Amino acid sequence: MGAHAEFVDLYADERAALVREIAAAGALKDPAWRAAFGAVPRHLFVPYWFKFGPGGSERLWGEDPDPQRRERWLRGVYADTALATRVRDGVLLSSSSQPSLMARMLDELEVREGHEVLEVGAGTGYNAALLSHRLGEEHVTSLDLEPEIAESARSHLARAGYAPVVLAGDGARGCPARAPFDRIMATCTVPSVPPQWLGQCRPGARILAPLSTGLIALRVRDGSYAEGRFLPTPAYFVPLRGGPAGPAPRYTGGLPRSALENDLFRFLLTLSANSLDPHEALALWHLEGRPRRERFGVTVSGVGQWAWLDDPAGPYAWPLG
Repeated sequence: MGAHAEFVDLYADERAALVREIAAAGALKDPAWRAAFGAVPRHLFVPYWFKFGPGGSERLWGEDPDPQRRERWLRGVYADTALATRVRDGVLLSSSSQPSLMARMLDELEVREGHEVLEVGAGTGYNAALLSHRLGEEHVTSLDLEPEIAESARSHLARAGYAPVVLAGDGARGCPARAPFDRIMATCTVPSVPPQWLGQCRPGARILAPLSTGLIALRVRDGSYAEGRFLPTPAYFVPLRGGPAGPAPRYTGGLPRSALENDLFRFLLTLSANSLDPHEALALWHLEGRPRRERFGVTVSGVGQWAWLDDPAGPYAWPLG
């Protein structure tokens, strides 16, 4: 469960500084998660990352012969920021999420000893390592659609001394072979909640997933019903690949720029894209006093799923996905 001894002290000061920064931002209130972030060496999971600029992308890596470029790599690895880790034809396929956001999500997962956790979106393997440190690697399953990403995550985890189950597969379908789960955590944006997840959860399980530009936290009642609200935290993740496509962009001509540039309105605009005309969404947003994310929620049932404002029964509710 621990990191190999040879890596324990490598970049320990940088890791400790990152933990202090995350804690100062209000995350890592649980000492067990603070210990996990302090123990798991992020640099083993991000051997290289990409910096984007006007001329394209620049690859920074830990074995660059140029010491200044190695220093830039290291500063990025232990900065509280998301890092692009896999790019194909200019499209971002995978990233290492912002550590403070990861810490908030792990806090909100509300895990307890013995919980079985499914992570959808293996990424670099860093999040699976944090979960393994906290719960034990035998309780962690991680999925990624791309076999190459899954294999890379396994390699990073092994180098850090962890061996959770990492599989290549469609995250929208879950992992029935490893079910039932007490927690499902997605690290990629879903257009709606995959109904297969509910059937792989124990009653009372918690699902945490990026949806629109927020994080929905659902409590599972049974295999066909779950409900919950969004967290206050904004969240921007790589979209889930392999599942259903997200909503098509809607024409927003005539909407004021001030609204289109407002993070909270864009959240509502995306959340309601399948059902509300953008002008209807703007009218609702103004009528309800520019509601924040935590006033919205999602209900998933056997007959479908819908998003809502304040109350699942309405009056403001619309089909989702």
